[in-house]
Amino acid sequence: MKKQSRFSNILGHLKEHSSLYLFTVVLFFMGVIFGAIVVNSMNFTQKQDLLVYLNRFFGQVAEGQFASAKDIFFQSYFHNVKYVLLMWVLGISIIGLPVILILLFLKGVVVGFTVGFLVNQLSWEGFLLSFVSILPQNMIAIPAYIIIGTLSVAFSLKMIRQQFVKRIQEPFFQQFLRYSLAMGCICLLLIPASFIEAVASPVFMKSVISMLK
Repeated sequence: MKKQSRFSNILGHLKEHSSLYLFTVVLFFMGVIFGAIVVNSMNFTQKQDLLVYLNRFFGQVAEGQFASAKDIFFQSYFHNVKYVLLMWVLGISIIGLPVILILLFLKGVVVGFTVGFLVNQLSWEGFLLSFVSILPQNMIAIPAYIIIGTLSVAFSLKMIRQQFVKRIQEPFFQQFLRYSLAMGCICLLLIPASFIEAVASPVFMKSVISMLK
């Protein structure tokens, strides 16, 4: 019964906020497209400087000269959690609404730029490298960002309505508690994403780089 109740609550949430989820997904992928476009706007010198740094990094990966899995895990996890916490805090403040959307867009820009640059400079080899180094952890991280971004926007909009329309249908504390619990679940969801980035991605990258040499 509890499982059915939770499932129905999730379905109800998705139906209620379907337009917001669609908006945040579109916004994120607009960021991805923009990041890919930025690559084409770079001049030759900028691309070469970045490519030299990238080749040096790939050389270190091929020789196994990268940080330990433990260091990568904690660095990745704390970076992701700080990003999520920032969106959570912005969701509590009314004025944080546009900043949440900007953060989601920028996250898309980073992904789009990274993949776009690798493909632009290394062709199909770059696509293969981006596939093994960026895709695995982001299959978990990107949905997590979209969920917390949507929840933050929804919570901020509720606060705006309650502040200006003055129609309080539910106590603020209950809404805040659910919002905070969702944020905690997202933080737990980011653990496997960081684990994949720390353990699996370096192994995949090393295998691909060795294969391409």
